[in-house]
Amino acid sequence: MSERTQDHGQDGRPDPPAKGERIADWADGRLGIHTLGKSQLRKVFPDHWSFMFGEICLYSFLILILTGIWLTLFFEPSGMEVEYNGTYEPLKGVLVTRAYESTVDISMEVRGGLLIRQIHHWAALVFVAGMLVHMMRVFFTGAFRKPREVNWLFGWTLLMLGLITGLTGYSLPDDLLSGTGVRFAQGAILSIPVVGTYLSFFLFGGEFPGHDIIPRLFAVHVLLLPGIMLGLIVAHLILVFYHKHTQFAGPGRSERNVVGAPFFPIYVAKAGGFFFLVFGVLAIMGAVATINPVWALGPYRPDLVGTGAQPDWYLGFSEGLIRVMPSWEINAWGHTLELGVFIPFALFPLIMMVIAAYPFVEAWVTKDRREHHIADRPRNAPARTSFGVAWLSLYGVLMVGGGNDIWATHFHLSINAITWFVRIAFFAVPPLAYVVTYRICLGLQRRDRAKVLHGRESGIIKRLPHGEYVEVHQPLTQAERYTLTAHEQPVPYEVGPLVDANGVVRKVPRAERLRARLSRAMYGPGTQVPKPTAEEYRQVHSGDGHP
Repeated sequence: MSERTQDHGQDGRPDPPAKGERIADWADGRLGIHTLGKSQLRKVFPDHWSFMFGEICLYSFLILILTGIWLTLFFEPSGMEVEYNGTYEPLKGVLVTRAYESTVDISMEVRGGLLIRQIHHWAALVFVAGMLVHMMRVFFTGAFRKPREVNWLFGWTLLMLGLITGLTGYSLPDDLLSGTGVRFAQGAILSIPVVGTYLSFFLFGGEFPGHDIIPRLFAVHVLLLPGIMLGLIVAHLILVFYHKHTQFAGPGRSERNVVGAPFFPIYVAKAGGFFFLVFGVLAIMGAVATINPVWALGPYRPDLVGTGAQPDWYLGFSEGLIRVMPSWEINAWGHTLELGVFIPFALFPLIMMVIAAYPFVEAWVTKDRREHHIADRPRNAPARTSFGVAWLSLYGVLMVGGGNDIWATHFHLSINAITWFVRIAFFAVPPLAYVVTYRICLGLQRRDRAKVLHGRESGIIKRLPHGEYVEVHQPLTQAERYTLTAHEQPVPYEVGPLVDANGVVRKVPRAERLRARLSRAMYGPGTQVPKPTAEEYRQVHSGDGHP
């Protein structure tokens, strides 16, 4: 127990500690709260606007948990068919599942039910969007490097689980839209060679749609996936505390320190305010922007599907793969291989795994085993930035494919033309995006170099005594010059001479040859603009002061 100054009463004896102090002493003696708080509450966090994306993910997840608990009190996950006799007149007498009926009841009869439903749905969309943007911020700044590779995999797993959780959640109401999505998923499962039929029967409890799928999706959606995600989020935050947060280069900042505000009270106060801001924005979105109006869509019927049947945006990527894939079917030995569905179904996780594996590929190419706590500016890592933009461009192209009917109906275009555009763009757009982004990064590096050497353009034109007109530049401060030149420029790996001094040919493993080629492509000549040196700066400013 820590020492403290004791107050004395009129009789000279010390006053007994207050009730709150006694509770705090009891908890500290058993849980070590004081020691833990003393070491962690003063932990310093850097301040940058891009760090808020991770907070949006966390707060959206908390809102999902709170609204989801409320919705489970009224939702009945049952595929049993009943006759609707609720307050919504257009559905009177229609045969619906109990899941659909309870969803309509939540929207029409439970006070505040529609608002909570829509906040929950909007929070899910924002949660996945926040995770994707947060991961891209980590990717483009190189914040995934040692010692944060495991945390990168935690984040990637959370993104994948978020996609699956969204699919299971939006399938629960059993309306026409969600039922079409479940049918889509069942078709993808059936395309798996040999075992697809067995997997479908196991999941649906028999022929589609059956009565078991909704209760099973409900259990997965409210228990299994949120539990795993909660554990991963806790582990993710523990590693953030343990490894400390990355920070951008600047005066006084190094790989061994963090410049920012303490976790308590400053960061806690800002984070608390930001949580209520996120909650308020989601509440406004839920109140004014209708999403998933199940009463208007109607109950699911296997023989109906409407134009404009779209999944939530984060699943448009996978649907786009299947919609633009040519129909390819092989019949062999009495079995049908539906490759037109199976190949896109398998490509989706493979494309996602590329972004998961990149940090380890970069670490293998660079053989950099140092710890990195200073984040890169994306322009200073052109190969990585271009690869990330190419991946995002592929994502965007397939999103267009996933909504080809929407594009066709709203812009009066041929759906066949859109499909062929996406097929060609699937191969053409990512390389083009890579090249364009690479050139932009090099151009920004040249601008930074010129800014360091000559300063900012002031817009003031000055005439020299001999008649020449020059623009006056405003020199950068020392802190600004340091920030623009603090980044590293890796040297490409070389395998060395293939023949030694005795004329003996060295055996270079193929992996080392591949590593050297990748290293030259990422860090070789022409891939980086050399940083200005101190000698170049002195030469520019050693004349008459007019660069």
